[in-house]
Amino acid sequence: MWLIPLVATGIAAVFAVMLVRQFLARRGQAQLLWAISMGMFAVASAAVTIGAASGWTTTLFAVYWAFGAVLTVPFLAGGELLLLFRQPWVRWVTWVVLIFSVAFTFSILRQASFDPVALLERLPSGKEVFGAGSAAHRLPQVFSYPAFFILLAGALWSAWRMRGRPELKDRFVGTLLIVVGASIVAGGATFAAFSLLTGFIVTLVVGIAVMFWGFLRASRPVVVPDAAVAAVDVSG
Repeated sequence: MWLIPLVATGIAAVFAVMLVRQFLARRGQAQLLWAISMGMFAVASAAVTIGAASGWTTTLFAVYWAFGAVLTVPFLAGGELLLLFRQPWVRWVTWVVLIFSVAFTFSILRQASFDPVALLERLPSGKEVFGAGSAAHRLPQVFSYPAFFILLAGALWSAWRMRGRPELKDRFVGTLLIVVGASIVAGGATFAAFSLLTGFIVTLVVGIAVMFWGFLRASRPVVVPDAAVAAVDVSG
């Protein structure tokens, strides 16, 4: 079982490195936020790998919960917002909200109580570890769930704007694949809630693989019909 989330860790790490390279080449802050998000995904997947292989500790579960369940999606959504809205105030507000999210998440987890019995599960659920309705258990509802709908709406809006443009077909398809991949990962939370390790790690790997496929498809250079020799990178 631990080998499967290890694959997700590797895919997310490669994904993050490619996004960092794009950021360094273009200085696009959307790519920076996505790179941070994929780095978090890789760390969370690594925590699942270690937890499944050798057992869970409070630190390991806190890392998995913070980077996987709470913060990954907000940074993805933040990148989507910066891609759609180029005004400086949107950039500043997005960064402030994300920094607050990180600080608040770790503040809550630092004060949280961890049930040692629940940590004996192969995939502990946040409800059992922190207690139903606790501040730590509700963190995904505060940050991750709203961010997912922002990500979904933004990506679908981007895809809608690109419809019917043959030169943007790759970016159109890639954007939809990223939405599908993110939805698969989000759906894995259902398995995690019931401590179903197999279902959770399968959705983890499939989701990140589909997102990566979408990124590669959207990153293909586009030849403008009116100037076939001109190519632009529309990955962001």
